[in-house]
Amino acid sequence: MTAADPCFETLAAVSAKIRRGELSPVDLVRAQLARIDALDPRLHAYVTVLPEAALAAARVAEAEIARGDVRGPLHGVPVAVKDLCFTRSARTTCGSRVLAGFTPDRDAHVVRRLVDAGAVILGKLALTEFAMTGYATGFATPVNPWDPTRYPGLSSSGSAVATAAGLAFGTIGTDTGGSIRFPAAACGVVGLKPTYGRVSRAGVFPLAASLDHVGPITRVVADAAAMLDAIAGFDPDDPTSLRAPSPGCAAVLHGGAKGVRVGVDEAYVATGTHPDVVAAFHAAVRVLGDLGATIVKVTVPPVEGVLPAWPVLCAAEALVGHADLFPARAPEYGATFRTFLEWGQRLTGAEVARAALARAEWVGRFAGVFEEVDVLASPSAPAVAVPAMLVPRDAPFSPDHTAFQRFTAPADFSGSPTLSVPCGFDDDGLPHSLQLTGRHLEEALLCRVGYDYEQAAGWGSRRPAAGS
Repeated sequence: MTAADPCFETLAAVSAKIRRGELSPVDLVRAQLARIDALDPRLHAYVTVLPEAALAAARVAEAEIARGDVRGPLHGVPVAVKDLCFTRSARTTCGSRVLAGFTPDRDAHVVRRLVDAGAVILGKLALTEFAMTGYATGFATPVNPWDPTRYPGLSSSGSAVATAAGLAFGTIGTDTGGSIRFPAAACGVVGLKPTYGRVSRAGVFPLAASLDHVGPITRVVADAAAMLDAIAGFDPDDPTSLRAPSPGCAAVLHGGAKGVRVGVDEAYVATGTHPDVVAAFHAAVRVLGDLGATIVKVTVPPVEGVLPAWPVLCAAEALVGHADLFPARAPEYGATFRTFLEWGQRLTGAEVARAALARAEWVGRFAGVFEEVDVLASPSAPAVAVPAMLVPRDAPFSPDHTAFQRFTAPADFSGSPTLSVPCGFDDDGLPHSLQLTGRHLEEALLCRVGYDYEQAAGWGSRRPAAGS
């Protein structure tokens, strides 16, 4: 891209140009806003755009950098956040009519961390209603920039679409059962789900508090590393956040995959997975082997018995999160989320307890995998982006679709960090995605391996037609 149209450069590249005085944060924000004006009326990535606030923040950043007060790699760079992250300067709708007029009196901790790092917040990004599966009436469905007839993923769909189409240099998503990784996979971008508690959930409207993760979606691994380094950290407003040092992902990117033990369970990968996805996965593993990683056969504890626990636990915890809104305002909810909460009301205490026990037992067995390997490799999803017509906008909830979560929900149960990176394209030009799962607090290792793979494979440079 030219200096006049830098929107598809990486976050790292524009950050370097800003620090050298070659690129103005104000001009960069203007370029991003112009691109949003041109493309978002058909992509629907944004619920709310904040042009005045973004330009004001860019001017402040430009002045700070000019006098040598550089806060870090995000300083002056335009980003955007999922619209369940509280922002005191703008409404936070959670994709629902229930909160259509809600403007919080505080920023979410993740928003504060971005602002403290000097990032410029462009706006709030579209999502499924309250981060479940359906889109509520009055809220547009984001459009997959690779193919408008294909689904854009799940709840962080606006975050992935904006990233893939060059409408932000990085975005914030959330993941309870796969909602960073599914849209990252569908839209051909990088999704980093941190260890549970690595990023504070304070000020992020919950779906299921014990399963919710907050993390970045970017176009390349280095950008995800920079964003996680900025947003991670303990927060007393979220007692579940971890008292741990910075993950230091950016500092180790060039360490390479050589010597890293990468686990592969071929039966786990192949069961219920499209053959093209399996083939792309094995091609990616061969690249890792060529880079010097040691490929180790492992056995993932069977997930079929634990996946049905996900909707049970999610619904029970969602009822807690919505206690002030549901059932008092039930008619304002869309059909999917309303029937999800109603289904949760019919669960018994014994059913919830059995689900919690199934989760605890599976997580204990899963920990044993990492006694043999450093990283577990799998696809991010069992298929490429499915036709959008197969995913109704607002159908009544059904608990019978957990098989699609076989590669994602397990790491939400365990709280394990994951990194999803593009790993090829099918014959229709739709992206494949490789998922790397690590031990708790080892996001830096995931970024190191993912970066080495990305540099060798080269898929991260390919752009969707809608983002050209």
